[in-house]
Amino acid sequence: MASLEEAEAQLSELDLLSSMFPTEDEFVLTDQFALAELRDYVENQNESALSSNVQFTISVKVEHGADSKHFLTLHCSYPSHYPTVPPEIVVRSPSLIRSQQTQLNADLSASLLKDWRGDVSMLLAIEWVKDNALTYLSKDNVSSSELQQSSVATPGNAIFTRLWIYSHHIYNKVKRKHILEWSKELDLSGFSMPGKPGIVCVEGLQDSCEEFWSRIRKLTWKRILIRHREDVALSCSAAETNAEIQKRRKFPALEEKAFDVHGSRGNHMDLGQLYQYLNENGCTDVFPMYFGIEGR
Repeated sequence: MASLEEAEAQLSELDLLSSMFPTEDEFVLTDQFALAELRDYVENQNESALSSNVQFTISVKVEHGADSKHFLTLHCSYPSHYPTVPPEIVVRSPSLIRSQQTQLNADLSASLLKDWRGDVSMLLAIEWVKDNALTYLSKDNVSSSELQQSSVATPGNAIFTRLWIYSHHIYNKVKRKHILEWSKELDLSGFSMPGKPGIVCVEGLQDSCEEFWSRIRKLTWKRILIRHREDVALSCSAAETNAEIQKRRKFPALEEKAFDVHGSRGNHMDLGQLYQYLNENGCTDVFPMYFGIEGR
């Protein structure tokens, strides 16, 4: 668990980042619940409050001449003891092929570790990316065959992702229709549990999951967040990528699930049946992440 001093440093840096990058196109907290827990810990010294790490994305623009612009996204996570330990940062961009992206991230990590002093460092990481991105964005030294293989054989850099989304409630028929239609369009499996609370799980290629989340969160919600995510780099050839993704799926094509609906408005599900469903699909570890208790 983070010390109070570490938690205060995290919260202070998040406030600074949100003021420097005020729009959703620049700065996105992917788990608002984790931020609420962090604030509760700092303000009330509630040591039991922290159950997950703060995760967020920062998008930066790099210009190369008057007509060339590239957008890079820093996917960031605070380890529990940040800034005593370095942050976890992965940079992704559609302008980078896999080898360029791998090298950029390796060099960024090395740069942060080289002069590590235990201080908050996100601004240093952002400046490093801006100052050095063009070195990796240049394709002069990349063969046409490698470019073709990267764009065709390894979409999304062959990362399998599973997102566990929490909503205060899911009642609206239009939203429920979007969830089903967009998951089908993006070739995502999983399930959706309407009612209060609402739960959506999607799994598939990382880019498709990110696109699904981008669309969903732009709808009007009382509260919606990514409660947990799983990312797995697929170490396989291009020809094996689709087969590996299918093997890692835990659910069939996304469908709505109802578990003994009850309550005065018919809007509550039997959580015991939900737990059994998760158990059948090897996902019981997410139950306490949603509800704070062990399932049975």
